[in-house]
Amino acid sequence: MESSIYQLNAIRNDGSNCDFAQYKGKVLLIVNTASKCGFTPQYKGLEALYEKYKEQGLEIIGFPCDQFAHQEPGSDEEIAQFCSMNYGVTFPIMKKIEVNGPNAHPVFQWLRKRAPGAIGDSIKWNFTKFLVAKDGTSVRRYAPTVEPKQIESDIQAALAS
Repeated sequence: MESSIYQLNAIRNDGSNCDFAQYKGKVLLIVNTASKCGFTPQYKGLEALYEKYKEQGLEIIGFPCDQFAHQEPGSDEEIAQFCSMNYGVTFPIMKKIEVNGPNAHPVFQWLRKRAPGAIGDSIKWNFTKFLVAKDGTSVRRYAPTVEPKQIESDIQAALAS
């Protein structure tokens, strides 16, 4: 298991590689997303945080996932279009992945091990959020019910450290 998230990679929804080493020294908020979920309006709050703090070193990365009640049925192109048109999302959206099970993406395997949930490390629903400190190793996990604005003080503290 990698010691730092900066050793991992993912594929952006346009098919290009995203080497997490490019985020060294930044605070990351990583979220498993879905377009047809009751929490989908959180995209608006995530984008607001991104706009407010990206110049200070915050990166938000969305990972669409269709593992929960088939709430992300679209193609990568459809997901990108939905996020842009409906919520003005400008933060990176990755290729659709799995977050649990044998095919879970390595980023989520790493996050789940670093910040297990209240009842085990598996992710229970869409819009579970992980805040990764600038050191690339410290991780805090937030339940889907936690609104993006509720994480703002933790983001500010992570950016200041």
